[in-house]
Amino acid sequence: MSESRIEHDSMGDVVVPKSAKFGAQTQRAIENFAISDLRFSKEFIAAIVRVKRCAAMVNREEELLSEPLFQAITSAADQVLAGEFSDQFPLDVFQTGSGTSTNMNVNEVLANVASEISGLEVSANDHVNMSQSSNDVIPTAIHISAALAIHAQLLPAIEHLEACIREKASSVDRVIKTGRTHLMDAMPLTLGQELGAWAEQVHKAGKRLLEAQHQLCYLAQGGTAVGTGVNAPDLFAEKFCAAISIDTGLGFLPNPSLFEALSSQDAAVSVSGQLKTLAVSLIKICNDLRWMNSGPLTGLGEIRLPALQPGSSIMPGKVNPVIPEAVAMAAAQVIGNDACITVAGQSGNFQLNVMLPVIAYNLLQSISVMANSCRSLADQAISGFEINEFSLAESVAKNPILVTALNPVIGYLASAEIAKKAYADQRPVIDVAEELTDLSREELSKLLDPLKLV
Repeated sequence: MSESRIEHDSMGDVVVPKSAKFGAQTQRAIENFAISDLRFSKEFIAAIVRVKRCAAMVNREEELLSEPLFQAITSAADQVLAGEFSDQFPLDVFQTGSGTSTNMNVNEVLANVASEISGLEVSANDHVNMSQSSNDVIPTAIHISAALAIHAQLLPAIEHLEACIREKASSVDRVIKTGRTHLMDAMPLTLGQELGAWAEQVHKAGKRLLEAQHQLCYLAQGGTAVGTGVNAPDLFAEKFCAAISIDTGLGFLPNPSLFEALSSQDAAVSVSGQLKTLAVSLIKICNDLRWMNSGPLTGLGEIRLPALQPGSSIMPGKVNPVIPEAVAMAAAQVIGNDACITVAGQSGNFQLNVMLPVIAYNLLQSISVMANSCRSLADQAISGFEINEFSLAESVAKNPILVTALNPVIGYLASAEIAKKAYADQRPVIDVAEELTDLSREELSKLLDPLKLV
C-alpha cells in the first residue's frame, strides 16, 4: 500500500499507483481494457492537450475559470506538450467508443500536474474539462491531429517524392525503352515519360489530400454532449476555433452542424480514402521499380536499384529491392486501415460515432507511414538507381512491335508478318523489314527510329 494511493470518482474508491499523475478513471480503464498493446500516438495526445489549453483560454475569457486556475492548467499543458509525462497515457486504443477514457486520462494528468504546480485543487472534470465533453473533444482531436500531420509531415513528403521523380525523369528523358502493356512488349517510350507518369500520380495524390485536409479544419468543439452545446457558453465554438488556429498555425472553423460533427466521421473516412489512393499509387510505382530491376541476368535488368543489404541468408551475392518491398507493405497496411476506418465511420449511432479511438489510431498511422514511405522511396530507391542503357537499347532494337510504325506504309498484315519473323528469328525488325519489303534501309531507318516514335 505504500506504493499506491486511493483516488475517488463517482463510482467510489480506486487504488492508483502512488507515482501516477492520472487518477481513478484512468486506472479503471487500465483494468477494463486489456485488449492489445496499441496505444495512441503522441500527436493524438498532444491534440487533446491543445484542446484543453485552448478551452481553458476561452473559459477564462468568459470568466468561468479564474486566472490562477487558467495559469495552472496552461502550465501543465505546456509541460505535457514539451514531452514530460509521456508515460502517463497508457490506455489501450480499444476502449469505450467515445474515447471517454482517454479524454479523462488527459484531464486527470493535467489536473494533477496543475495542482502540483499551483498548490490549488484543480479538478479534472470541473476545471480541465469545463465547457467540454468527450463527445466533442475526441472528434476535434482527430481532426486537429490529422490536419497537422498532413500539413507538417505528409504533404512535404509527397512534394519531396514528386520533386525527386521529376529530377530523375529529366536526367533520363532521352533514354528510350520498350513500353509494355499487359506485361507484353509495346511501342517504345522514353524512361523520362515513364517516370513522368509516376510524378503525376504523386502530384495528384497530394492535391487530393490537400483538399481532404480542408475538411478536417471544421471542428466539433462546442457541441459538448449531443451537439446542442449544453454547459458551454455562447459562441464557445467560434472562440475556441480562433484560439486553436493561433495555437497550431492552421485555420480551423466550427463545423456548420455540430450535430453532424459528433454523429459522423465522414471527413476522416474521406481523408482515409485519399490515403488509400496514395498507397495504391505507391504500390504501382514500387511494382514498376521491382520489374525494371529484376534479374540481373534473367529478368528485365533495365535499372539497378541501390544495393542496401544482403538479400539472402543462403545465397551469397543476392541483393533484393528491399525499399520497394517495404513501401508496398506499408501501403498494404494503409489499405487495411482504410477498411477499418470505413467500418468505424458507419458506426454513428444517433448522436455519436462510437468507434472514435480506432479511427484516430488508424488515420494517424496511415498518415505517418505514407509520409515515411514517400521519403524512403525517394531517397533510398529512385534518386540513386542506375540505368542499364545497353539492355534498354538491345530490347528496343529487337522489339517486333516497332513494325507498328510501318502500318501506314505497307499495311497491318504485312507488318504483322515482319513482326512474327523478327520474333521467331530473334533478329532486329529493321533487318527483317529490309528483306520482306521494297523499302530501302535509309527509309526504314527513318520510319523505325525509336526517338521519332516517342
